[in-house]
Amino acid sequence: MQIHKITTKLFIFIAGAIATNAEAKVYEAGGERFQFEVLTKQKDVIWGFDFLDSKRVIFTERGGKLKLLDLESKKITEIAGVPPVFASGQGGLLDIRVHPTQKSKIYLTYAQPVGEGSTTALATATLSGTSLTAVKQIFSAIAPSDTKIHYGSRIEFDNKGHVYISVGDRNQRDRVQDLAYHNGKVIRLNEDGSVPTDNPFVKNPKARPEVWSYGHRSPQGLVRNAITGDLWLSEMGPRGGDELNLIRAGANYGWPVITYGREYYGLKIGEGPAKAGMEQPVVHWVPSISPSALTIYTGTLFPKWKDHLFLANLSGTHLRLLKLKGQTVVAQEELLKEFNLRIRNVRTGPEGDLFISTDSGQIARLKK
Repeated sequence: MQIHKITTKLFIFIAGAIATNAEAKVYEAGGERFQFEVLTKQKDVIWGFDFLDSKRVIFTERGGKLKLLDLESKKITEIAGVPPVFASGQGGLLDIRVHPTQKSKIYLTYAQPVGEGSTTALATATLSGTSLTAVKQIFSAIAPSDTKIHYGSRIEFDNKGHVYISVGDRNQRDRVQDLAYHNGKVIRLNEDGSVPTDNPFVKNPKARPEVWSYGHRSPQGLVRNAITGDLWLSEMGPRGGDELNLIRAGANYGWPVITYGREYYGLKIGEGPAKAGMEQPVVHWVPSISPSALTIYTGTLFPKWKDHLFLANLSGTHLRLLKLKGQTVVAQEELLKEFNLRIRNVRTGPEGDLFISTDSGQIARLKK
C-alpha cells in the first residue's frame, strides 16, 4: 500500500511537470516569440467575445448562452436576459461587442427566429451585474428564410457614431446582387439603429438604405483600422475562393457572379473570377481555409505584429498572420497549426495578449 501511495505521488508529480513544461513551450511567428495558454474550456462553440476591462471577457455560445470569464480566478458566470435565438444549423447567438466608450452597453448579433424561419438580427442591451437589461433589437435583415446557414455576422464600430455588421447570403444567391434585400451585404447603422444619411444607397428607392457594400457570401470577419479608417472583411467562398476584401462604400464584391471558387461538387460558378464593375479581393485562397474572424493587432506586447492582420480559420485549423504594407498583404504565416483547432474568433486583448476562441469551446491567448 505504501508503495502504491509513493508511486501515485510520483505519477502526479511527473504529470504536473509535463503539464507545466507544455504550458511553458515557446513558439515563434512573425519575428515574435509567444506562449499559448488555454483559459477555459466550455461545451459549445464560442462564437464571439469582447473585453469589459482588462480582467473580464464576455462571450457568446452559439447555443444561446452568454457568459463572463474572470481572467484572474478563471470563474465562469452566466448572464441572464439574452434575447430568443434560433439555435439550429449555423444559427444561434453570434457576435458580441462592448461599446468603445460605454462599457456597460452591449451589442449582440444572433439568428432571430421569425415564423418557421430565421434571419440575422442586431440588438443592444445594458449589462447590469449578471443580467442584460433594456434589450432592444435595432436591426433585422430582410428577408427571413428557412435556410440555416450563412448568417454573417461580425460587429464593428468606427468611433464616429456608426456600427457595421456583416450579413451572409443565407444560401439565397439571387438576393445578393439585389439591393432590395440584406442578403450578402455589409450594413452600416447609427449606433441607435437609425440609418445614416450619408449611406451610399440611402436615396435609391429600390435599395435598402442600411446597405454599405454588397456581393458577399459568408462574411464572418470584419475589422476597422482605427488609424487609416480601412475596413477589412474576410469571407468564405464555396470550394475555394475564400477572400480578404477592403470594403468601400457602395462597392460590389461580386458574389455569386464572380468567384475564385467552385461548387462543392466541382462545377463552375457564375461568369469567372473577374468582371468590370466588381471588386477583386486583396487576397484569395484556393483551396479553402474557411476564414472566420479578423483582427488588427493593436497591442505593444508583440511590436513586430503591430498593425498587421490576424485571420481565424475553421477548416484550415490555424491562425494566419497577414503582414501588411499599406493595403497590400506582403507575407502570410500560419500559427497554432499543431493544435488542430477550428478557430472562430480572434481579438487583441487590453494588455496586448492575442486572444482566440474555438468551435471546441476554448478561449485561449498568445502571451509573452
